[in-house]
Amino acid sequence: MNSLGRNLEAAVAALQAGELVAFPTETVYGLGADASNPAAVAKIFAAKGRPADHPLIVHLPGADALDRWAREIPEAARRLAAAFWPGPLTLILKRQPQVLDAVTGGQDTVGLRVPDHRLALALLRSFDEASGGLGAGLAAPSANRFGRISPTTAAHVREELGEQVKVILDGGPCMVGIESTIVDLSNEVPRILRPGAITHQALEQVLGQRLTRDAVTAATPRVSGSLAAHYAPRTPLRLVGAADLPAVLAAELQAGRRCAVLAQHAPQPATLPANCHWVRTASRAADYAQALYATLRRCDDGQHDLILVETPPDAEVWRAVTDRLQRAAHGSGAENEGIEGLVEVPAPAGREG
Repeated sequence: MNSLGRNLEAAVAALQAGELVAFPTETVYGLGADASNPAAVAKIFAAKGRPADHPLIVHLPGADALDRWAREIPEAARRLAAAFWPGPLTLILKRQPQVLDAVTGGQDTVGLRVPDHRLALALLRSFDEASGGLGAGLAAPSANRFGRISPTTAAHVREELGEQVKVILDGGPCMVGIESTIVDLSNEVPRILRPGAITHQALEQVLGQRLTRDAVTAATPRVSGSLAAHYAPRTPLRLVGAADLPAVLAAELQAGRRCAVLAQHAPQPATLPANCHWVRTASRAADYAQALYATLRRCDDGQHDLILVETPPDAEVWRAVTDRLQRAAHGSGAENEGIEGLVEVPAPAGREG
């Protein structure tokens, strides 16, 4: 047996024993536990420092496991699963009665997806086979402390959670780099609850109908990653328009702050002062997203007082990146540090992931 086989065998054994296993997906690294084991699921909340009413996404070995976890599945869900699974899409559906309250946050809905990563799929299929082949699932939020920057490498998981995780499967850097698109199909009208790599245009093309993105209400299911403050570095982060960035940076440097800058252009002047670290970001939204969390982690190393991020372009393809940056700004501590200009994001009724 090769090393991959041995690692998978150890991971499956750990999951069956009720332990936590971190594994890569195409989006971010997940912190996995047997979704049908209450004690194992409780370890996720303890390791992350996560409030108990925040629902988890269940990762499945394939679309044929849908009926084990969801009921009253609409045709729209089947069509989206056929089009985008495996892939970065989470479907919110009415739960089956046996799904744990701890997984759903006490709601009548459950979030389900099939990840598009060979190692994740190998783990899910091996765990399902070892569990009887009936569609076993892993509850798996991002493998980081609650509300902080999601991990996109195995090293990020080790740095943040360490020995709290029994096995960490290393599948290299995540290729998408931000969390999945979430679509609520538990009501009559499909609704996007979190933007991601799969855009609303792509979803509408498959469904042949419009999706809403109305303000959430008390009836909207709580889902992962929808808190106003989330995905956040500890270093205060500000979003600044491109035209204003030079003046804002100059003022912050003059005030003696050590700044990291994320911008899509090279710095002017070419020679920067010692207290400024400039990162030229990708011009394509997909490339920007793939590198975003790793870049924020490098800038959150204690060597900077402030992270200035050039506001992304105002286009649908950038919507998911902008969403993550706005929530990161809101949760980064800029308000507590008394730094002006923080982008405000209205607090929705949803929950974190």
